[in-house]
Amino acid sequence: MRKSWWKILALILVGGTIVAGLLGPVPSLFLLHETIRNVYFHVPMWASMVILYFISVIYSIKYLGSGKTEHDLIAVEAVNTGIMFCFMGLLTGMLWANITWGEPWPNDPKLNGSAIATLMYLAYLVLRNALEEEQKRAKISAIYNIFAFPIMIVLIYILPKLTDSLHPGSGGNGTFGDLDMNNNMRPIFYSAVIGWTLIGVWIATLRYRLRLIENKKNQID
Repeated sequence: MRKSWWKILALILVGGTIVAGLLGPVPSLFLLHETIRNVYFHVPMWASMVILYFISVIYSIKYLGSGKTEHDLIAVEAVNTGIMFCFMGLLTGMLWANITWGEPWPNDPKLNGSAIATLMYLAYLVLRNALEEEQKRAKISAIYNIFAFPIMIVLIYILPKLTDSLHPGSGGNGTFGDLDMNNNMRPIFYSAVIGWTLIGVWIATLRYRLRLIENKKNQID
């Protein structure tokens, strides 16, 4: 129980935010209307993705310093889990864009940057599968991963702020916190970010443990 408290917390936070997000009161807003509820789901997906990618970078750096296989496995499984959250973020964003902007993928710098960043991390996984020698694969992918993270941050969070963008907080637009979220929404939103991030870490941990079991089985065979 002592080691599982954060998993229980994750389930409570996510369950509570899903119920509150779908049924709780939200402000009546021009254009957004009830779609503002998607802020409880879309934004936490991206936040969880970024945190998982950052964890992956940390363990890629650790691998280059230690050469331990465990660090490489944590790095790749954090990316695998982060990509899952990335796709959920893209899907919830496309749904939201279709309702509020009239099409699922308008020509927006943040959307285009997100697409490039997604392809960049998919290329990371392709690179790993293309290299057979274990140490060479781990070192090259670790270096790639370390450089990919800041490029992703630039594509998704910095460049859109320097040009016109439909997204809040970009291109001179106000943020959700400034314009749309009231005091009733903020606790639910932050709980969703924490809850989904913990779920992401939980999934990555399970994937890592499965990878360890597979490696031990392969060594025995």
